[in-house]
Amino acid sequence: MPPNQQLVQSRGIYHGLPVHDASLKGLTAIITGANGISGNYMLRVLAQDPERWSKIYCLSRRPPAIPDGLPSNAEHIPLDFLKDKEEIANVLREKGVKADYVFFYSYVQVKPKEGGGLWSDAEEMCRVNVALLQNFLEALPLASIKPKRIMLQTGAKNYGVHLGPAATPQEEHHPRVTLEPNFYYAQEDFLWEFCRAQGIEWNVAMPSFIMGAVPDAAMNLVYPLGIYASVTAHLKATLEFPSDLKAWEATHVGSSSMLNAYLEEWAVLSSQASNQRFNAADSSPFTWGSFWQKMAGWYGVECGRPSFRKEDYTAITTPHEPPPRGFGPPATYHIRFTLTSWAKQPHVQKAWAEIIEKHGLKNAQKLEDMDIDRIFAFADGSMIGGTLDLSMNKARKMGWHGFVDTSESMREVLSEFAELGMLPPLSK
Repeated sequence: MPPNQQLVQSRGIYHGLPVHDASLKGLTAIITGANGISGNYMLRVLAQDPERWSKIYCLSRRPPAIPDGLPSNAEHIPLDFLKDKEEIANVLREKGVKADYVFFYSYVQVKPKEGGGLWSDAEEMCRVNVALLQNFLEALPLASIKPKRIMLQTGAKNYGVHLGPAATPQEEHHPRVTLEPNFYYAQEDFLWEFCRAQGIEWNVAMPSFIMGAVPDAAMNLVYPLGIYASVTAHLKATLEFPSDLKAWEATHVGSSSMLNAYLEEWAVLSSQASNQRFNAADSSPFTWGSFWQKMAGWYGVECGRPSFRKEDYTAITTPHEPPPRGFGPPATYHIRFTLTSWAKQPHVQKAWAEIIEKHGLKNAQKLEDMDIDRIFAFADGSMIGGTLDLSMNKARKMGWHGFVDTSESMREVLSEFAELGMLPPLSK
């Protein structure tokens, strides 16, 4: 095939996916955090081609939740990367682990400061998450493992979007935002120095809000929405939108776990992509207003719209002036309620318990048993307002053409949660 031509394919709702060279065979991979929302889907993607990926080592404290069990070419090895590097290396040696490529997804969400937001304890987030990466990477040479390339997944907080308005669209060359500590930067610095010293190539992928269905629902945008819509349907109520018209119409990009994994596989296998950072987004236009109407239809409920009464809203102003964009005032967002406060209401908790019993949801917790502040705050943060537009131009220019309709992906993830026994099935 001429070098200016590329083959692409579709897999279900995912389109424009690369067709890799058939000569790529017998590769080995390590996936860390393989039981999480990103590692789980990376395993699914690599397992689709067992000739290309002959062995996949899944490193995590708990095994990945795959409905039909691990693929035949995958092996789970329980490991805690907060342990000493020597201890990690000993396990890797004992298990005979080898790896052509490493996909690093291990992550710890530490408790926020009292009264603070989800990422308010930025210093502790740095300490713990850098330790995860450092302990693991430093164990590799001790276990005589030298991969060709290491993929590190971070996220859109690279651009400071959690601290206020950032420059749009967000592009990979944008400078770091140093208003608060950010463990992504410390992880990148350690990765780059380690790879330089070891003669290993690297990639960094930066997704937006990640969508996927795994039993650990923390840091998951879709699961709280599924609970909210299910309870709304059970109560025969209206699916009210928590924020204002500005948030309803603001443009966003989503990052489906499955598409992220396809992109990250493409990146590590592409010579032109070596030692590059990439945004990872669905390449699909998305607003909460458009999605809200679709979700209401899936659950058979009336779709609410933003209120136009100022007294219905509480104003929240972002903390930094200037904000992450580097100039101008901070942003002020307006919310009617949060899903976090909604989930703490007794009648909501009673309704969810009734849904669990009615549908026999064996893997769903009662709301009063959940870490509501942790699980629902992630969805609240995504709906509060502001624009998030990760540019995919860099990856496209290098040959990536993957695409998924974000709303279709969210519907698929809601259905997968139902299959896991964590949500009731969609009505339509």
